[in-house]
Amino acid sequence: MAGGTKRLPRAVREQQMLDAAVQIFSVNGYHETSMDAIAAEAQISKPMLYLYYGSKEELFGACLDRELGRFVDEVRDKIDFTDPPKELLRSAVLAFLKYIDENRSSWMVLYTQATSSQRFAHTVREGRERIIELVGRLLRSGTRFPGPDTDFDMMAVALVGAGEAVASRVSTGDADVDEAAALMIDLFWLGLKGAPAPSEAPSDSEAVSQA
Repeated sequence: MAGGTKRLPRAVREQQMLDAAVQIFSVNGYHETSMDAIAAEAQISKPMLYLYYGSKEELFGACLDRELGRFVDEVRDKIDFTDPPKELLRSAVLAFLKYIDENRSSWMVLYTQATSSQRFAHTVREGRERIIELVGRLLRSGTRFPGPDTDFDMMAVALVGAGEAVASRVSTGDADVDEAAALMIDLFWLGLKGAPAPSEAPSDSEAVSQA
């Protein structure tokens, strides 16, 4: 219609609002972000924004849900659990860090902004548990010589914590993706290999020759 405003489907409009909100939240933080700023970024009126999302809290929660879902799905889709252990680890680490490098605003909202607010602690905790579960599955699939008392769940917690710390440096541009990936792969590979089975352990003479 000439001179009119094109009416977008609701689903498309919602995604535009969430895109704008993620961008503004990542820069200003939750508390310093106004609905006016998000509406301006999305190029819509503030009443329309409130029509779709009744409050800033509701909008931020919708951002968290979407970004977390995208993050987990993207990483999971890049992992083939039938791959050899080291290739499995490599694909998981690269998928994790490359997603963060390419979606820095998303990571800032998921990690920096959300974790700083008690209001969204439950959502953050649920999201982290999904990631820990994925890493635990990776460990169970890739560990070559698990000991009888191996606690994969606790290992996954430790690895996710280390991964978050590295990811934060990647998201701010303080760490190169490939260098960070190489470091994480070397570190995690030690845990994935585990202790060699007795039949595969080197003999005393072999150990001496390898020294």
